Amino acid sequence: MDKENQSVVSEFVFLGLGNSWNIQTLLFLIFLMLYLMILSGNIAVMILIILDPQLHSPMYFLLANLSFVDMWLSSVTTPKMITDFLREVKTISFGGCMCQIFFAHFIAASEMVLLVVMAYDRYVAICKPLHYSTIMSLHRCTGLVAIVWTAGFVHSMSQLVVIEKLPFCGPREIDSFFCDIPLITKLACMDSYNLDILINVDCGLVAVTCFVVLLISYTYILLTVRKSSKTGASKALSTCTAHIMVVVIFFVPCIFIYVWPLNITWLDKFLAVFYSVFTPLLNPAIYTLRNKEMKNAMKRLRSYYMDSKGRV
Repeated sequence: MDKENQSVVSEFVFLGLGNSWNIQTLLFLIFLMLYLMILSGNIAVMILIILDPQLHSPMYFLLANLSFVDMWLSSVTTPKMITDFLREVKTISFGGCMCQIFFAHFIAASEMVLLVVMAYDRYVAICKPLHYSTIMSLHRCTGLVAIVWTAGFVHSMSQLVVIEKLPFCGPREIDSFFCDIPLITKLACMDSYNLDILINVDCGLVAVTCFVVLLISYTYILLTVRKSSKTGASKALSTCTAHIMVVVIFFVPCIFIYVWPLNITWLDKFLAVFYSVFTPLLNPAIYTLRNKEMKNAMKRLRSYYMDSKGRV
């Protein structure tokens, strides 16, 4: 890390989501509750998939990975935001800021690629059902998940090596609740116009490519479903609808933050909160409430727990 950067700017100051102490206290309680719901919801999905043998399939293996990613996506920024609601001066060290940027982009890019892998899984299941077990073997699924994490790491490192070397010599206020690249480049003591374009292209390449691939994949899948039997089509449509909802909820904020920034402060903050808090909160609800097999697994687990309790 550049020694000059550390000697000139050792920390940044967040302006947060509000100025009133009463509002800050209310937001503290709200986001603490939401964060606990995120943790409990995603952990419950992972435990349910691990414990129920009927959910030991490629689709649910990938869903468990999505819950794991969502849990960490929120954990990168939300705990810091919650504790800052109780602080008058909201600071973060230079190193802490770089860590937030690295892990935020690492986890977000990993989730984008994971959603593409989940779409591939649905494509094979619906369009090539006779070869599904062969194509989506445990070895193949493990390899795809490894690619997911590798892609996220490479993307994040490509961003960090550029941001970490920027000269920071004065302004240190960030009008948000966490460190992010578009906000940090504004504080650099240099003309960041070309850098912003480069970063937008880098983020856009990942986000837009994944989003376009997902749109094409699910369009093809839905066209195939229309030609299927009514029973099979209904089940496939229900599963794909849940996937499409998750894709839209995740990608729309990302596109408006990184690819097509609106530069409206309150809207940027809203999109950042939605992307880091509400997306990880909604995903477990979408998959459990719209998925019959998940609901049946919850009933089986509840029945097993009640029977065990009754024997005691």
